[in-house]
Amino acid sequence: MSLDVSEDLLSKAEAGEVTDAEFLDCVKQSLPFAWDLFAKVADDLKNGVVSSTGSTQFADNTVPPPDEQARGQLLRALASDSMRAALERHHGVKFAFQNCHRIAAFPASEVDSDAYRRFTSPRGQLLNQSPELKDC
Repeated sequence: MSLDVSEDLLSKAEAGEVTDAEFLDCVKQSLPFAWDLFAKVADDLKNGVVSSTGSTQFADNTVPPPDEQARGQLLRALASDSMRAALERHHGVKFAFQNCHRIAAFPASEVDSDAYRRFTSPRGQLLNQSPELKDC
């Protein structure tokens, strides 16, 4: 199960729509490692922190999660269209990812940029591989 959904939130969802704030609070409480990592990468972008490639067009994370529980949280957030979209709206960025821990935040205006296309390309994916990531 991806999220720990309270009975109140489940009842509200069964009755109709829930707000982004309610959904994001559920994500934050259920996936704290992923929440913090998305926030860090988005903050790095907003604060002009240089990416692992030396680019200022995006910010990224290259540190593997500390354990399998954290890795699972990150993968669940990245694999869910609704979670990733809500996190993108919340942080005002576009998130992209290449493996179990390399996520990047791009300004929405950069989604069609060369840097974004390089990061999300098959070549970018292949160049980001290493034997250590085999079981990622």
